[in-house]
Amino acid sequence: MPVLPVTRGTPEPAAQGATSDTVLRRRRIGPLAVGLLALAAALVAVCVLSLAVGANALPFGTVWQALTHYDPANPHHLVVVEKRLPRTLVGVTVGIGLAVAGVVMQGLTRNPLADPGLLGVNAGASLSVVVALSVFGVQGNAYLWFAFAGAALVTVAVYAVAGAAGRGGATPVTLVLAGAAVTAALTSVVTAILLTDQAALDQMRFWQVGALTARDFTVFWQTLPGITAGLVLAFAVSRGLNGLAMGEEVARSLGQKVGFVRALAALSVVLLCGSATAAAGPISFAGLIVAHLAARIAGPDHRWSVPYAALAGPVLLIGCDVLGRVVVRPGELQVGVVVAAVGAPLLVVLIRMRGKGRR
Repeated sequence: MPVLPVTRGTPEPAAQGATSDTVLRRRRIGPLAVGLLALAAALVAVCVLSLAVGANALPFGTVWQALTHYDPANPHHLVVVEKRLPRTLVGVTVGIGLAVAGVVMQGLTRNPLADPGLLGVNAGASLSVVVALSVFGVQGNAYLWFAFAGAALVTVAVYAVAGAAGRGGATPVTLVLAGAAVTAALTSVVTAILLTDQAALDQMRFWQVGALTARDFTVFWQTLPGITAGLVLAFAVSRGLNGLAMGEEVARSLGQKVGFVRALAALSVVLLCGSATAAAGPISFAGLIVAHLAARIAGPDHRWSVPYAALAGPVLLIGCDVLGRVVVRPGELQVGVVVAAVGAPLLVVLIRMRGKGRR
């Protein structure tokens, strides 16, 4: 009986497509990993600048000695360790919180212009701080807990309103509409309270502009658990956000639980943005800009855009904080003002580039 020769022909078209996709993904991993390393180096650089630059610039050698051989009797060491180090650490956590919350929020709503405050986080935190100052007379850093609680409660309320608005539950459209309505209502309440309470207005103005000034280790340790938990949830839900980006029907056909993914994403935004807003106040543009940059560099895969945002957010925030100390020395501009001044034209450039890319 003759033996037929084994032919080694070309693989099937489906196998060729799968192989080419795998090769393309592997080729893309290298540049993306290099980009993450570059951002990590940039983060280290801006943190060092944050420790060295201020009303009185300090040599890098003095900064290193303060970190490795701290001497409480040395005034330069006191400035580095007791003032600038906690301020820098808070800037890192706040930058991570706002940036990653922006990526998750845009993935949740499938809206590239979505901001973390779209769920009412900033409005809820602002109302809680005003109530804490005006009604309970809270002083010091105790209002941080009020800010976080208000952000969480209002976000839950927005999600509930959006879920009750239609048969399909909380959809991207209903979330945006409910968030805008609740934010407008709470903002009017905040304005009414501040107009009748001058003392609360004086304290509120400094928090509302967005600042890292006078933040100590207590603020850092209070916000770190929320930021950490929110970041873990953001990584866990990143694959689900990739499914939502293809549409709800496609996501369901792939076996995803759309409602569960949305709930986890919303919880991540609450933990990240709520903690960041409580620590530094409502800082505009940070989450929106970094989310745009992360999506432009890393592409639509949230498994890459989340870590890119987690590194780029602190780079932007701490860089703007250092810039604010330099431009009006010996005084300083608060970081919320600098981020808005830098972020507005940068956002216009990104939108124009996005528009040209679609032509």
